[in-house]
Amino acid sequence: MSDKARTKDKRVDLRLTQEQKELLERAAALKGISVSAYTLFHVLPAAKQDLDSHERLILSNRDRNLFISAMENPPELKGKLKSAIAQYRAKYGE
Repeated sequence: MSDKARTKDKRVDLRLTQEQKELLERAAALKGISVSAYTLFHVLPAAKQDLDSHERLILSNRDRNLFISAMENPPELKGKLKSAIAQYRAKYGE
């Protein structure tokens, strides 16, 4: 669904100083758009980037290789961990 087809009925309120408000108004006017459009234009990409960087794990080559090696060659389970897994499987199934 396009942005124009969606109803824009939600609001976000900001508390600003007079100087901050004037700065936003001047910048929006320079672009020929509303303060709301100007704010969304700049804030949404930043929000997406923040979420993306929070949800993604970037590994060095060394760490990536260690991770892949551990996945391909998992260590043998021993002791209490092995026993706990066996108990869990017996109780809940695989």
